[in-house]
Amino acid sequence: MSLPVIIVTGAAGNVGRALLTVLAPLCDIVAVDRSAEALAPLLAALPRAGAHHAIGGADLLDPAGTASVVAAATARYGRLDGLAHTVGGFEMADAAESGRDIWERMFRINTLSTVLMVQAVLGPMTAARAGAIVAIAAGAGVKAPAGLAAYAASKAAILRLIESYGDELKPAGVRVNAVMPGTIDTPQNRAAMPDADPARWVTPAEVAAAIAFLLSPAASGITGAALPVPGRG
Repeated sequence: MSLPVIIVTGAAGNVGRALLTVLAPLCDIVAVDRSAEALAPLLAALPRAGAHHAIGGADLLDPAGTASVVAAATARYGRLDGLAHTVGGFEMADAAESGRDIWERMFRINTLSTVLMVQAVLGPMTAARAGAIVAIAAGAGVKAPAGLAAYAASKAAILRLIESYGDELKPAGVRVNAVMPGTIDTPQNRAAMPDADPARWVTPAEVAAAIAFLLSPAASGITGAALPVPGRG
């Protein structure tokens, strides 16, 4: 019996790398990132390394780029069972400083990339009447602190997207959910917040475990939901 085929975007990122480790023994992974050079050693170190496929350089802000990812996945494996879209960005800006540029960046990388990837995978998933999609939202999308208006709004949009998609795609057998991490313990966040206590943050492995659950048959009754993964903060 063939294993599920899962696309993981942002596969060389902190959460993406952790997710590759979780999924590799159980799935055939299509690992997508801006850099093919970054993907090659990651996939080589995974269990069942030869079963996985790397795609570097695809533009996930262009419908042609997302379509090319899905076409490559289905050409190699003949099926597509899941999408974990971990691509995203974070920027802080006070209200008086949040010009058009930051709003465009946050909505493009967080919201638009999610929309385009979901649209790209729906063809094979709806044809098979099965599939699971997981996006990355954030706790700030529910309650936004000061200085995060653009980021929080882009993540709130993802929450509304997965609710609408989840309801719309129920008849097609496709589940759409999100995780809502708190602050993730990454080198970048440690450098940006040197006075914080990272022991209170959620780890990439914990976020990856939540994503893997939502992709799995164990979550077969869940769609249109956002799973909080706040850590200990």
